Amino acid sequence: MVFTGDRAGKIINYEAVHEINGWDDLRSRLREDRRCFAFFHPALENDPLVFVEIALTDRIPNALAPLLLQEREKPAIGRENTVVFYSISNCHPGLAGITFGNFLIKNVVEELKKEIPALKHFVTLSPVPGFRAWLSSADLAGLVPEKLVDRVREPVGAVVDTQVYDALLKLCAHYLLRVKSGNLPRDPVARFHLGNGAQLHGIHGGADLSPKGREQSAGIMVNYLYDLPKIEEYHEAYFDQGKIAVSKSVSRLLD
Repeated sequence: MVFTGDRAGKIINYEAVHEINGWDDLRSRLREDRRCFAFFHPALENDPLVFVEIALTDRIPNALAPLLLQEREKPAIGRENTVVFYSISNCHPGLAGITFGNFLIKNVVEELKKEIPALKHFVTLSPVPGFRAWLSSADLAGLVPEKLVDRVREPVGAVVDTQVYDALLKLCAHYLLRVKSGNLPRDPVARFHLGNGAQLHGIHGGADLSPKGREQSAGIMVNYLYDLPKIEEYHEAYFDQGKIAVSKSVSRLLD
């Protein structure tokens, strides 16, 4: 979708996940290897209800910075095989309980499959916004060596000791898979994507070293994979049995 005038200004103002730093940054996010899709209502002609930003790449990403670079290397023409949902923003707090994001993702997948039939992977690169809040007060006994408990609770710097890095990945896997609010994962982003039928596919340390990324997620970001033939199966297992679809690489973090 092309955004001009008032609509473009709204996208800048409403971006809630990764701040858009002015018009040059917005133009970068709308180039040929990027897309922005939104739901609008006729009563709010230039005011989106929800929008999603995506990147077209040739691999599943493990860090945010390369996706946001304005001067970036684009995949060779015809080599794009992956859609990366890297930002979903609800624009009106009063509509937060309505699952526009769910419908938007499904529509985007359908549209892009028509446009680029060679696309194979549909993944997110998502924050873990509740992780450090949980980490600050959780009982970590038995989850990590006692000598690391205080260290994993400290704010993450640009350089992280290997032991702390590995411990944070293990703790994040535990948080996403085993820490619940009722019968569902405590983390709101995990609830959203897993409830849509996605698989918890990858956990990456040092993936977002922005101040917000460090403060909320200890720099960690997650891939949720939308495996199109299995979405309905995963969705039903999640709500009927409380079962989370998870890759072997993430499961191994808990071994």
